[in-house]
Amino acid sequence: MKDYIRINEYKVLAYRLLLLYLLNTITRILFVLHNSNSLHIDKSGIQDLFLLFFYGLKFDTVSIIYLNILFILFSLIPLKFLSHKKYQRVLSYFYFIPNTIGLIFNCVDIVYYKFTLARSTSHIFESIENEPNKIKLLSTFLVNYWYVYVYFFVLLILWIFLFKKVKPKKNHYVTNAKFYFFSIVITLTIFLVAFFGIRGSLDVTNRPINIIDANNYVNDRAQSDIVLNTSFCVIRTLDDQSFNKKNYVSQHAIETTIQPIKNYAEVGKPFKKMNVVVFILESFGREYLGSFNKDKHIKNYVSYTPFLDSLATKSYIFTNAYSNGVKSIHAMPSVLAGIPSFEEAFTTSPYINTKIESVVSVLNKEGYDTSFFHGAPNGSMSFLGLCGILGFQHYYGLNEYNNNDDFDGVWGIWDHKFFQYMDATLSKKNKPFFATVFSVSSHDPFQVPKEFKNQFKEGDVPLHKCIRYTDYSLKKFFEKASKEKWFSNTIFVITADHCNQIYYDEYFKTLNKSAVPILIYMPGNPEFNGINKDWAQQIDIYPTILDLLDYDKPFRSWGRSLFNTNEVKPFVVNYINNQYQFMYGDYICTFSGDKVTGYYYKTDSNYTRNLIKENRKEFKYIEVFCKSFIQNYYNSIIDRHLDNVQASNLN
Repeated sequence: MKDYIRINEYKVLAYRLLLLYLLNTITRILFVLHNSNSLHIDKSGIQDLFLLFFYGLKFDTVSIIYLNILFILFSLIPLKFLSHKKYQRVLSYFYFIPNTIGLIFNCVDIVYYKFTLARSTSHIFESIENEPNKIKLLSTFLVNYWYVYVYFFVLLILWIFLFKKVKPKKNHYVTNAKFYFFSIVITLTIFLVAFFGIRGSLDVTNRPINIIDANNYVNDRAQSDIVLNTSFCVIRTLDDQSFNKKNYVSQHAIETTIQPIKNYAEVGKPFKKMNVVVFILESFGREYLGSFNKDKHIKNYVSYTPFLDSLATKSYIFTNAYSNGVKSIHAMPSVLAGIPSFEEAFTTSPYINTKIESVVSVLNKEGYDTSFFHGAPNGSMSFLGLCGILGFQHYYGLNEYNNNDDFDGVWGIWDHKFFQYMDATLSKKNKPFFATVFSVSSHDPFQVPKEFKNQFKEGDVPLHKCIRYTDYSLKKFFEKASKEKWFSNTIFVITADHCNQIYYDEYFKTLNKSAVPILIYMPGNPEFNGINKDWAQQIDIYPTILDLLDYDKPFRSWGRSLFNTNEVKPFVVNYINNQYQFMYGDYICTFSGDKVTGYYYKTDSNYTRNLIKENRKEFKYIEVFCKSFIQNYYNSIIDRHLDNVQASNLN
């Protein structure tokens, strides 16, 4: 039999594939070591970690088969010259090129994970492709995270060394009928195994294993990212079909729950042509603001926002607010158009060129001057294009600022400089204005201007000094703006795009991974202040602004006014840990897209006690509300019903 069964070649193939499992395991160990706090490792024993790594082999198998399908095929072709040096060299290209790309993805997430608190997917390319200063960002990454490159090259060298240790022996096969018969049978058997390996199950009635299935092997949802590997997540989302029509509920259910057409008109209340300024602060999670954490009872808590804390005493603040996305590009449509982002960002979907009604387009019709300020290179994060879609009349970026002496060297103009520029620009406006500014300085690589290094020293995480600096920049803006004629007739809204570096355990909990501040300040109305602890979210900001202006026409928004008690009750919807989260009343519902996977008390912020089997009467309404929102969201986007007139067709 040894003359016609290629035992040595099968052993070599198995050895080379096992090397890939070894690489995945090593990068998973490094991933855990560098993100132990976010992954709640302190609550797990060695046995628990061993099981997580073991379950991870299933997901490793999927990515390994996908990346090596051609390598496996060309290693199994029944050819006598398979062991020849030239053929093996060509074969090595099919092995090393795709798997090196996979290794790069796994290495990148060793450090990138702490910024997103989720394994990267194919949408990581969204963040990269729209950056005009890619080389600068890459060089900054190289300097700040040099050790990741060390990990990569050490693993690459070790991998190549081990690969060369075992080579196929020169064969002496008899190429008769038996040789081809056994070769074909064994090849078909290996590909059958590979088929089940890609599916992650021997049961062909089950759908192929996906990102969400990692949650099946963990008690703490954050640890699902240990089970996963980044290559798997990228591969599984390459052909992301998250934008497809849903048919969960009836038309009546949609009409009686989400109510996307809003109308705040009241007899005798004319439209107020007040100015509006919206601050979207980069990475400014709720954790950093003392005024938003007074009832959290966090041990040894330190606030990094003395100015915003003082402003909060004169403002309305919403201390239970959340983002509707996890990236900067998600925040713009959420805050300004009431359009959240779930599995795939709306801004990178095929439907982005749809006519959209937003707070910008509404106020354009009312004769407002509308402007967007972002101190980064024009076009960064696709903001320039998005501003055109939302309807902004003016865009002020790095080009318009026109002074590279104030450039931070990586992202854009320092906040304290750019905020002053915005004040000067707004003061030249001759009619009511709506302005949005997206800050840049509270971002990796977490640096402050040289002249402030002694003033804003390191905190418990690198971002803390940047939070202090941006808070100071806001203070200087408001000091200057308060002297302008337009100041007292202005509504100021301050929120964040998403969270970033976490220090306190309270904010490592699943619910709080998307916790952001919402603050509304009206200097012309000293009695306008208070604290609201109801559910709130970014998509509520757009309708809230129009409500405060006493806007008297119907408009389309999935959010709700934070001050109007006559419409939809407070709720929050977002997509975290590969599931929808829907918060309403006293409960949190998690929904996979196919079925409800859990109900939790709103006080159970780490989702430790699943109430799904208790079948409480509130659960059915929450499920219908959640499904109605998601169905109307996707169907309206696909049908391009995102403006006022079209929104009446609810789908």
